[in-house]
Amino acid sequence: MKQPSRLQYLLFKLYDSLSFRWTRYFIRPYRLWKVMNTIGGTKVGLKVNGECVLTPNTFLGENVNLNGMHIKGKGKVVIGNNFHSGTGCSMITSYHNYEGTKIPYDSTFITKDVIIEDNVWLGDDVIVLGGATIGEGAIIQAGSIVVSSIPKYGIAGGHPAKVFKSRDVAHYEALKAAKLFH
Repeated sequence: MKQPSRLQYLLFKLYDSLSFRWTRYFIRPYRLWKVMNTIGGTKVGLKVNGECVLTPNTFLGENVNLNGMHIKGKGKVVIGNNFHSGTGCSMITSYHNYEGTKIPYDSTFITKDVIIEDNVWLGDDVIVLGGATIGEGAIIQAGSIVVSSIPKYGIAGGHPAKVFKSRDVAHYEALKAAKLFH
């Protein structure tokens, strides 16, 4: 493989520097503004690091970090404090009524809320379906689909997501008492 010339290298570094500055000074503030003007409410410390599409029925706690979240449907989404999401995450709160008056579904929708408690971490590409509650301190493995409730401190993954491990509760509570949040 041929090495880039000194000029190509310098042009790449200039482009890299400009794109970082562009993202830092223009794109991130725009994404934050867009989310703040869409959602139903939030507290302090919201960070929007990726492209997000949220609904007016979304309510966010303190220190929420969104790295690319798409929330669809008319259901209410409540996200607690110190939430972190990976890239490509989705929450779907409405689905077609397949038991209606037509096949395969009619024109009505079934709507269910999503509740995510404090200190939850979703890995990349996690899908959370309506009716799910994710308990405090839970971690959801990348690529999982959450279709039902996940208990406190649970570490879950798969299709559908199932708890396969739990956090060390004493360690978690000590970090929480010391207010050591990312």
